[in-house]
Amino acid sequence: MTLHGILATWFGVGYLRPAPGTWGSAVAVALGVLIHGLGHFPLLLAATVLVIPLGFWATRGHVAQRDDKDPSEVVIDEVAGQWIALLFPSAGFWWAGLDSWTFPWPGWVAAFLFFRLFDIWKPDPIGRADRLHTADGTMLDDLWAGLFAGLATIVAAGIAHGIMAA
Repeated sequence: MTLHGILATWFGVGYLRPAPGTWGSAVAVALGVLIHGLGHFPLLLAATVLVIPLGFWATRGHVAQRDDKDPSEVVIDEVAGQWIALLFPSAGFWWAGLDSWTFPWPGWVAAFLFFRLFDIWKPDPIGRADRLHTADGTMLDDLWAGLFAGLATIVAAGIAHGIMAA
């Protein structure tokens, strides 16, 4: 396997069945929470900023000689998108002054569920990116899904905390 393939499949996670995208997202959440614990929001942000261009590079290289530009084993796009979704609660916990090892479960569970929802549902602009049928489209749809999921997570937290405070 090439370096492109190792990274695109996120060290082989993309070969897990069934639902490799869900496996990739689950592994990304676990790793994202660990990264948050080790260095809080700044380290998760740095890791996300690093994995995005790495994902474009790995995906382009992995699918270069294929007709299918979005094979199911490519899950680095899920890692990048899921980390974007996790950035939103991570930033909130950091700004609230919580200890880095404190990442309450509703934050990461909501980010995971919303990310999977948007990644599967694919409303525009997520669906538009997916319909590009290119390596870049493979990455872009999950980056958009991560952004939507992060925003939905923060809205849900606001509603939940608003209801609890009332």
